[in-house]
Amino acid sequence: MILCVAEGRKITDVAREFDIAHSVVSRLWKSFKTTGMCSRRHGGGRVRSTTPAEDRYIVLSAKRNRRTTDQQVANQFLAASGKRISRKTVARRLRGGGLYARRPVVCVPLTRQHRTARLQWCREHHNWTEQDWACVLFSDESRFSLSSDCRRQLIWRESGTAYRPENIQEKDRYPTCSIMVWAGIMINGRTRLHVVANGTMTGQ
Repeated sequence: MILCVAEGRKITDVAREFDIAHSVVSRLWKSFKTTGMCSRRHGGGRVRSTTPAEDRYIVLSAKRNRRTTDQQVANQFLAASGKRISRKTVARRLRGGGLYARRPVVCVPLTRQHRTARLQWCREHHNWTEQDWACVLFSDESRFSLSSDCRRQLIWRESGTAYRPENIQEKDRYPTCSIMVWAGIMINGRTRLHVVANGTMTGQ
């Protein structure tokens, strides 16, 4: 927190990110500039509303259903413990447990066979020169949904785990209202973007 302020960030922004009072950040920063140290006053701050065991329960609840909201976790906690806590408290406990609210990656999940085949392909071509790659055209097609999606939904996940199967939102391969496009790229250029309004792009 002190490092963030030292890097030039505004105290207001740091307080919002760490979900603590502006006055607390300001006081700690002044103490650090004066003494080179920072510590909260003994007995300062409100008493924690949850115990370490309850903190673990909150984190476990989010891991069991990563698409649950902080309010839903708070409701589950109320039903299990009889204690009412706020959404902000849930978010703080989850951050303390290494979980952060992030948008899920939307893609087609890769099976073990997919990953094995891709790794083998990379190994077979890792010695190719720029001249070799100049003879290759990479092309792909993609279908874009014209209807509303679930990109606003967040998931709770650890840093660096975006592509784990439990954190992926599976892509809808055949949305009811969509448009397909195709294009290719190469070292020295690219193709035009072709819109396939009706039908499906195939290998032929």
